[in-house]
Amino acid sequence: MQFTSTQKKASAWVALLIGVMLLLWLLAPVLTPFVVAAILAYALTPVVDWLDNLGRGRLPRVVAVVLVELVFLAMLLSIALLIVPILVKQLPQLREQVPPLLDQLNVFLAPKLAALGLNVSLDVAGIRAFLMEHLSANLEDGVSQLLASAKMGGSVALSILGNGVLIPVALFYFLMDWRRFIGMLLNLVPPGTRSVVNSFTAEADGVLGQYLRGQILVMMVLAVYYSVGLALFGLDLALPIGVFTGLAIAIPYVGFGLGLILALLAGFLEFSAQSGHVSALVMVAVVYGLGQLVESFFLTPRLVGERIGLHPLAVIFALLAFGHSFGFVGVLIALPLSAVLLVAIRRARDTYLNSALYRDS
Repeated sequence: MQFTSTQKKASAWVALLIGVMLLLWLLAPVLTPFVVAAILAYALTPVVDWLDNLGRGRLPRVVAVVLVELVFLAMLLSIALLIVPILVKQLPQLREQVPPLLDQLNVFLAPKLAALGLNVSLDVAGIRAFLMEHLSANLEDGVSQLLASAKMGGSVALSILGNGVLIPVALFYFLMDWRRFIGMLLNLVPPGTRSVVNSFTAEADGVLGQYLRGQILVMMVLAVYYSVGLALFGLDLALPIGVFTGLAIAIPYVGFGLGLILALLAGFLEFSAQSGHVSALVMVAVVYGLGQLVESFFLTPRLVGERIGLHPLAVIFALLAFGHSFGFVGVLIALPLSAVLLVAIRRARDTYLNSALYRDS
């Protein structure tokens, strides 16, 4: 059986794709900081180019790169410094609210289970002792345990520290030479197919870029909304939970569900001694119910746009599939590869609909 030139080219591209996927799987731990830096560079390069063009050549690109990277790192650090102290501050409140909450839960569940013929009761004393042992740990104990864990798992700690240093360094070089790197990759494409590849990558870049920019705007708006909404109900943990919900919304439905559970638990713990659990339920129903409506019917259609075609279920499947296959690196490359596959599927569909096979059937 002889293959045509088109079939040979298609087989070569499939073999190349399989080889790249196998290489990613084998080198996943080593590639992690570079993949993180490359994704960040892809998102931040337009900002660097904007500053570069704003300076009209008088501002060296290295200055623009350093400014953008410092601002980005400062934002990440500010989020961490914002959330951690507030959570640490709430430990005394958790120590006070957990025991009565467990007692109320046992009083509520025991009659319900007895009515169903289940003589089961919670081991409130055991659960309380376990939780209080961990919630009563002070900051010094936590630091000592962390140091002990670092001594036992030194390679893991060194790996995390190494990635923390390597990612900003790799990000700097990616931002400096991003266009040159992309140009070098495109130059590897055979001249005969370069126009098709350039058109394909331009379309994929447009889909992914528009999705990312719109999603970031949605996340920022929702982080502010949930923080303000929960604060209006008097929740002390409004800021960290609101910011977390807004940022986690990038994972459709999963991030929203986690934020809702956190808000509900925090509301139960905080309001149980004041106005009962009804206040927590009302707070979550109003803030998260309205937030879901605003996101689904206003923010996402206007800022992201349904015309992009990245369905939320497709995003969830891509994250799970690539994460299962390639670990953390797979989660990082899931969205870019999904955009590329989306464009490929669109083009394959158009080719099929315009083919004689479809018209003559």
